[in-house]
Amino acid sequence: MSAAGDPLERMATVGNCEVFRGPLVAALQRSTGGKGGLVPLDPVLMFNILVLQALYRWRTRQPSSR
Repeated sequence: MSAAGDPLERMATVGNCEVFRGPLVAALQRSTGGKGGLVPLDPVLMFNILVLQALYRWRTRQPSSR
């Protein structure tokens, strides 16, 4: 796949997504960390997931209407 141009390898070499950390943290409204709930995911990780989702045209499951 490397010879064919693997998008994951290209994404790793093209740029460092850490440059988006500041704007992402500023744009996200997080809870104050009260009791209960899930631990929030890293905003850069979520950004990478969204990029990969768009790149591969993955969709999240949508509930079927009955």
